[in-house]
Amino acid sequence: MVFVLVEPRRKQFKSPKPEASRLLAFDLITEVNQNMGYSNLLVPQALNASSLDDRDRGLVTELVYGTIRMQGKHDWVLDQLSDRPFSEIDPGIIDVARLGIHQIHELRIPDHAAVSSTVEVARKRLGESKASYVNAILRSVVRKTKEDWFESVLLITDPIKRLSILYSHPEWIVSSYFDLLKNWDEVEAALKINNEPAIPTLVSWPGFSTVEDLIELGALPTQYSPYGAHWKGNPGALDLIKSRKAGVQDEGSQLVAEIFSQAAQGSSWLDMCAGPGGKAALLSSIARGRSITFTANEISNSRAELVRQVVHGDQVLVGDGREIGKGESRYDAILIDAPCTGLGALRRRPEVRWRRNLKDLRALTQLQRELISSGISALNQGGVLGYATCSPHLAETSVQVADLLRTHPEIEQISVSPYLPKGLENAERAGALSLWTHKHGTDAMYLALFRHR
Repeated sequence: MVFVLVEPRRKQFKSPKPEASRLLAFDLITEVNQNMGYSNLLVPQALNASSLDDRDRGLVTELVYGTIRMQGKHDWVLDQLSDRPFSEIDPGIIDVARLGIHQIHELRIPDHAAVSSTVEVARKRLGESKASYVNAILRSVVRKTKEDWFESVLLITDPIKRLSILYSHPEWIVSSYFDLLKNWDEVEAALKINNEPAIPTLVSWPGFSTVEDLIELGALPTQYSPYGAHWKGNPGALDLIKSRKAGVQDEGSQLVAEIFSQAAQGSSWLDMCAGPGGKAALLSSIARGRSITFTANEISNSRAELVRQVVHGDQVLVGDGREIGKGESRYDAILIDAPCTGLGALRRRPEVRWRRNLKDLRALTQLQRELISSGISALNQGGVLGYATCSPHLAETSVQVADLLRTHPEIEQISVSPYLPKGLENAERAGALSLWTHKHGTDAMYLALFRHR
């Protein structure tokens, strides 16, 4: 089907009057898709600066995260309608059309309201001519029901292509999930849950707060982590968060830190790739309670400053982790929370699925190998190394471990089994921790442990 744009009769246009919530949502989607912004950072900042009420704040959150998550599915619909490739269409038109289709197909908003409110946004941001184009697109969309639109997709025999469209994931991610799960029903479950919003998870930092403190606020304790609790609200408004006595951290990340801390030995620990400080904050607190010297390393000055704010005075280095092994400092335990594709946190970072590709995977796995070699060089004999990723991909997990053991005979793998919390089942892969969102309700984290002989 090809939509035809009919020139409207000349008339006196009224000034566009888009709803503030939808206008903000479009602006944020544009910032993510066209300027490489991060939705999990932009949305809270924008909402905190707005005067929107709770209902409209909720709408903005759903429109931004939801539209970006389901972008691939919405693009499939647009592709059926357009007689031109996306490269020839104004990016603003594509983004506002996605916003409209999301309201039509994924939310309980009447078709006429979804179309008219989206066109008003297009009039305000793109101008009358492009808004007319958007109007034609969306009116073509509502001529069929959602079920009619995707009836042909359900008949596609190739499961990778079918699930890629229905659950809005690139085909290479669908394929990588099957490589691990070996069952299409499980793959479908994993893809489906990636499209469901994640409830914020709080983490108590030993010595500064407890789970009981979080529960008193109304949070519900996590199932596996002894430090966490789920919070249905804005974590940034809590005094414990503001005073840096507790943080926000997925339960899977908490488990990585907890399991590593149980396996770690000696009196000196290093978090080689501290990032914004989630695992570093928890490990720092645990280490302090055990009189262990803790050091965090971060390559970025700005992110290192964030780490300093949550490790409560422990040492923070700024430098490339690949250079640490060349220095004189040695450590009894090193965690390498390596840069990765982030395929395990797609429900929290929806744009990642559209930004990563197989070329990125090759570059990241090379970086991971270099970080591992550096970490081994900086590890004392008898020391423990933890290799973690927020990705279940074989190349970033099992293949990486096999390569490590082949190229570094001085290292032996330690099973995570003795350190797993009670009740955590089906969470091991060849001696390593392998979490799945659809099985465990956490991000799909991976952790392999090693000891220097």
